[in-house]
Amino acid sequence: MVNIIEMVEPTPVPLWAVIAQAGITEVVTMMDGAEQQARFVLNKSGQPPVLPPLAPRGERPWDLGPLTALKAHYADHGFRLVAIEDTAPMDKVRMGLPGRDEQIEQVIDQIKAMGQLGIPVLCYNWMAVNSWGRTDTAVPLRGGALASGFDRQTYEALPPLVEPGSVTAEQLWEGLEYFLTAVVPVAEAAGVRLGLHPDDPPIPVVRGLPRLASSIEAYRRVLKIVDSPANSVTLCQGNFTLMTDDLPSVIREFGHADRIAFVHFRDVKGDVESFHETFHDEGKTDLAECMRAYHEVGFTGPLRPDHVPTLVGEENTTPGYAANGRLFAVGYIRGLREMVYGRS
Repeated sequence: MVNIIEMVEPTPVPLWAVIAQAGITEVVTMMDGAEQQARFVLNKSGQPPVLPPLAPRGERPWDLGPLTALKAHYADHGFRLVAIEDTAPMDKVRMGLPGRDEQIEQVIDQIKAMGQLGIPVLCYNWMAVNSWGRTDTAVPLRGGALASGFDRQTYEALPPLVEPGSVTAEQLWEGLEYFLTAVVPVAEAAGVRLGLHPDDPPIPVVRGLPRLASSIEAYRRVLKIVDSPANSVTLCQGNFTLMTDDLPSVIREFGHADRIAFVHFRDVKGDVESFHETFHDEGKTDLAECMRAYHEVGFTGPLRPDHVPTLVGEENTTPGYAANGRLFAVGYIRGLREMVYGRS
C-alpha cells in the first residue's frame, strides 16, 4: 500500500500536531543549511541562493551526527523520518566544474549516513543554479483559494540565470552520468534509493539555462545510465502530467520496472507553457486511475501531497504549503487509497 507522508521543515510549528491528528506518522524533510532548503526559502526572489559557509566535516547538515539528531527530533514528536528532499551543494557536479569530486564525496557521506539511520529515500534534482520556477503565487481558485502558477513568456522576460551558451545540455548529461556512476553503487550498499525529481517546469531551456529531466524519454535515458533500483524516479505528478497525456501509463512503465522511489501526488491545469496548481479534485489528471496504477505495480513507497492551494483565512506566505490545503489533500488521497487498496 502507498504510504502517505508529509513534508515538514525541521522547526516545529502547529502544523505538526495537525498532521498527526490527520493520521500522518511519517515525514520527509529538508536540512537546515543545505542546498534545497536554501533554494526553497529564497526561490521567490528569482535569484540564486547564498549558502552558509560549510561547517567542519562531521558537523555539516548531511553528516551522521546532525542527521541522527534530526531523526531523533522528529521521533520525539511522534514522526518517523523516511525521506530527505535535500542534498549537499551539487552545482559543480551538475555542471562538471572543478570541485565536483569533493561535492560528490559530500553526497556520499549523506547517503552512508542515511543508510546507517534507516532513512531509505533521497530525492534530488538536476536543476542547476535555481530550483522550481513560478510567475504567480496567487492564482484565484474556487471560493477564493489561491494557487501558484507559471507563464513561460513572463518567466523568460526575467534576467538569464546564466550567460546563454555558458552551460550546455551535453555538459549536464556528462555531469549526471559521472554522478550516478559514482553514487549509485554506494546507495545500493546503503539501502538508499535515489529519486530524480523532474525539472519544474519541465522545459528543456529556461532563461538561458539547459535542463535535462523534462521528458519521459530523458528519464528512460537516465535510468539506463546505471541499471539499478537505487537509480530511480521521484514521480512528481504535476510535472509528469505536463510531459504526457497519459500519466497512468508512465506510472505503470516505471513502476513495473521498480524504478519509482517517491511520489509527489498533485495536479495542474494547463500546459507547460502556462499552468497553475489545483485542488486534487479539479486538475487535468485522472488521479483515481493513477492510484490504481500504483496499486497495480505494487508501489509501497512514500507518497505526499504537494503544491496545495492556500485556503481563505490562511496567510499565503508559503505558497503551495499552507496547512488547510494539505489537510484537504491528505483526506482526498486517503479516500482514493481506500477505494483502491481497501481499508488498512
